[in-house]
Amino acid sequence: MKNIGALAVILAIIFFQSCGQKEDSCSLDSEILDQDLDLEILRLEKEFFDAKSAGDFEFLLEKYPDFTKNYLQADLYQSVDSLVADLVQVHQDSAMRVLNDSVQVEFADFSEVEEELENALKAIKYYFPQFEIPKVYTFVSGFNSDLVVTEDLIVIGLDYFLPASHSFQPDLPRYMADRYEKEYIVPMIVTAISSRFNQTDPKDNTLLAEMIYYGKAYHFTKAILPCTSDQFIIGYTPEQISESFANEEFIWAHFVENELLYETNPFEIRKYMGEAPFTDAISTVAPGRLGRWLGWNIVDDYVFNQEVSLPKLMANPDAEQLFRQSGYRPRPPA
Repeated sequence: MKNIGALAVILAIIFFQSCGQKEDSCSLDSEILDQDLDLEILRLEKEFFDAKSAGDFEFLLEKYPDFTKNYLQADLYQSVDSLVADLVQVHQDSAMRVLNDSVQVEFADFSEVEEELENALKAIKYYFPQFEIPKVYTFVSGFNSDLVVTEDLIVIGLDYFLPASHSFQPDLPRYMADRYEKEYIVPMIVTAISSRFNQTDPKDNTLLAEMIYYGKAYHFTKAILPCTSDQFIIGYTPEQISESFANEEFIWAHFVENELLYETNPFEIRKYMGEAPFTDAISTVAPGRLGRWLGWNIVDDYVFNQEVSLPKLMANPDAEQLFRQSGYRPRPPA
């Protein structure tokens, strides 16, 4: 096989422009925006931190039964009393109260996120009429939960999304924690919602199938959020995106020459799909999750060349077909 060890040197060069990079086509369809949908995000952390007694907490648990069941996981407690006791203890903790105060300062105005999420939910409803708008809450979890997205509710753990410069930070590697900024909230929610429409073949456990799955997820998110930078969808820095596009031929050569597309070994698949600061199998300066990024490019080419609608794309479980019909070719370096 061809030796592409020189990729480490090539990828270290920053290309700020590349002929292959995705072009942002930002437009919000008036037909989508004119839909009748008024989103209200309930700031539950305020109500819970204002609670003073066990009775106050019991009232809140009854007031928000879906939140109590799906987020606080009341079924895991022996009784409501034991859940209430935990809540009283947590919300009287001085560090938690300081954390909540920081969240209230940072997210005093949440209108920008609310508007972006409302427009996103309108777009999903437009493309998928069967989609039911979930209830949306915010909370301060003490870094126990970043996002919960189910068919019925969305809960945003705002403490996870404090700025990187803030003294309170989640216990995550820096390369992951950097993706927990306010601008990532809505793209993360939309990507999570995409999973309910993203049909797959459960018998296909190849690397290619996983690449196409994530490619469809990112394509979905970009279609719903056309004005959102790719940075906030895939979690790469602008420099990493430029470098990856500038070196797409070399990256693709690694996948082809090492016959990776039909690899089924979970350990090998994780090298290219799992969370990591870099894709070590290719280069220590190549960003992590490069298989997902390549999958996105393949899916974009498939949609462009086959002129496929978003619902039809998401309903197609055949990763092999998508790949073959994509006509995918890596973009040559600029």
